[in-house]
Parts: sequence; structure tokens; C-alpha cells
Amino acid sequence: MTTTLDIDAITLEIMANALRSITDETFIALMKSAYSTNIKERRDHSTAIIDPNGRLVVQSEAALPIHIASMSGLMKCLLEKYGENIAEGDIFVANDPHTAGGTHLPDINYAMPVYVGGELLAFICNIAHHADIGGMAPGSMAGGMSEIFQEGLRIPVIKLFREGELQQDILDLLLLNVRVPEERRGDHYAQIAACRLGQRRLLEVVDTYSFERVKVAFDAIINRTEQRFRRAIEAVPDGRYHFSDVMDGDGIDTYDIPIEVTITVSGERILFDFTGTSIQVPGNINVTFNATQASVCYALKALLDPDLPSNQGVLDVVDIHCEPGTLLNGAFPAPVASRAHTCQRIIDVVLGALAEALPDKVVAAANGANTTAVFSGTDPRTGSPYLYLETLGGGMSARPTKDGKDGVQVHITNTSNLPVEAIEIEYPLRVEEYSLVQDSGGAGRFRGGMGLRRVVRPVDHDCLFNGVGERFRQQPWGLFGGQAGASGQFRIRDNAGHENRLADKPGEVLVDRNQAIIVETPGSGGFGPPSERLRESVESDRRSGKFSSEYLARHYGEVLGDEKEG
Repeated sequence: MTTTLDIDAITLEIMANALRSITDETFIALMKSAYSTNIKERRDHSTAIIDPNGRLVVQSEAALPIHIASMSGLMKCLLEKYGENIAEGDIFVANDPHTAGGTHLPDINYAMPVYVGGELLAFICNIAHHADIGGMAPGSMAGGMSEIFQEGLRIPVIKLFREGELQQDILDLLLLNVRVPEERRGDHYAQIAACRLGQRRLLEVVDTYSFERVKVAFDAIINRTEQRFRRAIEAVPDGRYHFSDVMDGDGIDTYDIPIEVTITVSGERILFDFTGTSIQVPGNINVTFNATQASVCYALKALLDPDLPSNQGVLDVVDIHCEPGTLLNGAFPAPVASRAHTCQRIIDVVLGALAEALPDKVVAAANGANTTAVFSGTDPRTGSPYLYLETLGGGMSARPTKDGKDGVQVHITNTSNLPVEAIEIEYPLRVEEYSLVQDSGGAGRFRGGMGLRRVVRPVDHDCLFNGVGERFRQQPWGLFGGQAGASGQFRIRDNAGHENRLADKPGEVLVDRNQAIIVETPGSGGFGPPSERLRESVESDRRSGKFSSEYLARHYGEVLGDEKEG
């Protein structure tokens, strides 16, 4: 019987990289095969290898941190439901947060078992955010949904392929309940192809190293990650650390919703206790426990060891207390479509709590959102329906040693902003402006990153708009004397230039061809007192046009009035 002693450190590293290359290749294959811009352009998907016990072994380098627990959640439910009833050629599909380990319905999970000589070795898994999964609102993400049934088609863990045979009636059912079904079909096929590619590549690794050695490598990869993470936690000063923040609202009638954490560090153990956090709310910003777990693990890994592999070893180290029926551990039938906004706030409170313990590592509050914009209608060029969904980036928070980045996705997401060219080629929409929001980064020794502005108009037709914004009421805070960044907003503008602000989480908004939607995403907080910013940095801000003279005078008057730099 092979033991861990049979794999030396160099061979293990080579095998780990071989496995990671499988997830990276399947990530690219899924991206290049998909039909929707949300996957092929924005890369809102992840790929992984999971062992027969449901433990995450390897996740693609380009994957989204929020997906680390989604695929693990799928596997737990899959193994509980099917047990020994898993065969070569099966492909499983699921999305439901309450019965299938998902985090929200648009993220569709796939899993394919890989057998060697009749023995199960692993599962090739992937997850992709479909631009629509049905439900009461185009894009399946709008505010105002009050139960999971309104958010779209719920898919339990089911076999889409049985021993290699497509279950056509199941695929027909999946496609009947979504908007733009041909685009959805293409995305499903891309996920299936990625599973099969991963299977072939994993069998090639087995041919090189043997079945038993690959199994041993799985254990070793997870174990060394866990040991390394525990050593990193030991470097955090023992103690209790507390922080709280609030969500803007749930999109229905609940506002200023608290999230509270107390972190207890003792040696290599760390506990995140979310006692004091709101009960679950009527609107769809609730979070399932696995999404909370992914957020906490991401934040801690980013602080302590950013290069640590994302696998089960990370998940197993962290203890989390979060009562069922609360905002961060929603119970059925809680709506969860906009859970990523809440995940971003979880990360903010974890960073805020650990600022005392790790002042040289933490960052201020980022834009704290995945500002969601959805345009839908009938394309006048083709007469066919279309649906454009995007979650836009904003300000990345200021850091202990440098300014924050402008107009990027932050923390739990890892997607790109959709290029203007892709929008205007794919959809009957015109992007009239794509810019940074002036004065949106919080002042400080190091300034916060800036939010984005995008102005979108329907071309030769009327369309519907819905969106979800966070940090639209509550500004992203600064640290150690840094100032808050600007909040975001949605507006609608007519040809005469008249503008009206929309709700922060608007449902159906009719936009005629003489109107445009303005999306402004939040900036982020600054780090350190503004009085300590270098004069040359303030002058650079002025020259760039990113900050107005009035803003610079208000926040950096002391610096500008001093003849000495810094």
C-alpha cells in the first residue's frame, strides 16, 4: 500500500501543479466555449477537482473565491443523496442553495466522477453563473424578491447524464424555465465539455504517476495546506477582536441591517462568532452558511498567506458560529440571489475586526458591492430576446503601503468588467460613457480606489432595467484616520438632461429609447490621516483629473499649504 512517505516533496509539488493545470485548462475551455458574455468575457465561473469524500483538492488559479464552498457544498449533497449509486459516465447538475449546496440559483454546479479500473478516483467539478435562471425578474438577481421560489428554477442534485447518456427530458426542463434558452444551452454544453476535458487530463496524470500515488497526493496536498494555514494563524496575537457594519437594505423594507463579528484567536485556533448579526430578512441579501464560510476563509487567507492553495485544508481550519435563521445562515425559503453583496460586507467586518491585531496587513473598506445591472428586451436587429447582465467593480480599498486600485472587482469576486465593444456587439445597447467617478476614493495617507460610471442607452427600442446596489447608503469606511469613500447610485436621464435617482435595488424600470441608465459604483476608504499624504501624490491626483481642486483643498489643505513634501 502506498503511503505519504512514497512521495517526496519535489514530486508532490510537481503533481500538485499538474492537478492545478487541469483546473486551469478546464477553466479556459469553459470560458472559450460558453455563449454568454458573463462567462466568456467576464469569467464568472470556477473549476475544481474534488476527492471521493467530497474534499476540495485543487481549485483553478483564476477561480472565484466565493465558489470554494459552493462546489464543496454540492459534493456533500451529492454524496448524501446518491451514495454508492454513482457510475462512470454520470454527470450531475445542481444549483439550489437550500437542498443542493449552492449559494444562489444562477450559479449552476456540474460534477463528473472519474473512475480508474472501476474505482472512483475523483470528481471533476465546475460552476458557472448563468445570466438568467428564470424567476420573476430578468437576470434572476433583482431586488424585491422575497422567497427562493421567485428567484428562478431550483435544481436539486440530479443526473443530467446517466452512464454517458444525456437525459434529454431533464435538459428540456432546464431550458424551458429560463430566458434566452439557446444561450443557456450553449453555457450548459460548455460546462459539460469542461467536465469531460478534466476527466481526460486527470486520467493522463494517473497514467504518469499511478492511481494510488494520485490518491496519496490528494491527502498530502490538503494536509500540507492545513498545516501551513495553522502556522499562519499562530502568528496572529491571541485575543478577542470585534467589529460591526451594516448593509444598506434588503430591497423591500428593511434598512441598516447589522453584521457583527467577534474573532477569538488562541494559538492555531480561530473562531468567528457572528452573534449580534441580524436575523434573516425578507429581501434577497441573505446568505447560506457555505457562502459565509467562503467569505471568512478568503479574508483570513488574504491577510495571512495569499499564496496558500485554495482547498479543503483552508476550510477545515476555521471555526464559525452563525445561528440558523440569521442573515448569514439563512433558512429555507430565504431568498439569496444577491448574496455576494453580503459576502463583501462579511469580509469588511472581518478585516475591520483584525485591524487591531494586524495593522500592517489589513485594508480599509472596499466598494463593498457587486453592483448589478441587468438590461433586457427584444433586439430590433433580429427580433430575438436578449439579456445583458453584469456586476460592475468599483474602488479597491487603500492599503498600508499604497493607494487602492480604481474600478476593479474586489475580494470575493474575481471577474472582469465587460468591455464596451462586447456590450455593443452582443446587445442593442450603446455605452455613452465609461469612466471613473471623480472624488469617489476616500482621502488618506494612501487614498481609496475610485468607483466606475457607466451610462447605457437602448438603441432603437425600449428595454427593461433592474439592478442591485450596496454601499449606496453606507459609505465604505477608512482606517487609521483615512476617510470614507463615496457611495454609489442608479439614475435615469432623458434627452433633455433631466435626471432622477432610482431606488438602490430597483425592480422593473422601463427605459425608452430617449432615456439612458447611469450606473455609479462606490469608491473605497482611505488608509491613514490625509495630512500624511505626500504632496507629490496630491499633485498627481490633481493632474490626473480624478479628484477636483475643491476635494483636494478640503482634504489635503494642510499638505498643499506646506512647502515641504510629505
